[in-house]
Amino acid sequence: MGSYFFFFPMILLLAATCYGQGFYNYNYNSRATSYSSPDGAGTAYGSCGYGTFGKNVNNGEVTAVSKLYRNGGGCGACYQVKCKIQRECSEEGVKVLVTDYRAGGRADFIMSERAYEKLARPNMAAELSANGVVDVEYRRVQCGHGRNLELRIHETSRYPSYLAMVPIFSEGISDITGIDIGVVNHDEWRPMRRAFGTVFGITNPPMGSLRARVHYANPDQVRTSQLTFAIPRNWKVGVAYDTASQHN
Repeated sequence: MGSYFFFFPMILLLAATCYGQGFYNYNYNSRATSYSSPDGAGTAYGSCGYGTFGKNVNNGEVTAVSKLYRNGGGCGACYQVKCKIQRECSEEGVKVLVTDYRAGGRADFIMSERAYEKLARPNMAAELSANGVVDVEYRRVQCGHGRNLELRIHETSRYPSYLAMVPIFSEGISDITGIDIGVVNHDEWRPMRRAFGTVFGITNPPMGSLRARVHYANPDQVRTSQLTFAIPRNWKVGVAYDTASQHN
């Protein structure tokens, strides 16, 4: 247990250092392009581990990212993105939610077609798409889900021997860097490991009704929030549990 308390602050320090290198800056310049899907929305197979949630969230206006992925820490972040071709690009741009990782090449944002079209002025989407890759500016924003943070039991979970959870409907402008769990009315906490994307898992989880706390990091601070809910003893794969909490 002692090694964990040494190791986890180091993770947070590294996260804050990465932010300081400009990956999080408001009004940052980059490039954007698009990927195709049958309905123009997202994909159910994104690297963040969201599954069908990642396909349909934010009205399908989602994006894969390259450097903004941050080893999964950037999953669920929302960015307001505007392109720079005055004749073709809308003034407000589009708010996209990160659900996937792709090596960007010349682009940091690889958007669903539905999101990419929102970059354009009315009736100019085809002209904008013909550019392939466009210069953009972006800033991180709150997502505006209008609901509490939820912890969804991921499909890789196997009751009772392995528990994996995915935080969804994260609202704020801080990355979720870790999740701990413990039995309700007990003092001990056990850290979950980031399995991939934004999926956090633990082998042989505690038995009983579980409480959770979430660690956040942004350029200004790192902090921990204990969630005001309990995951039931007999948790179910695929169920999302409302935390009755949200973060800024």
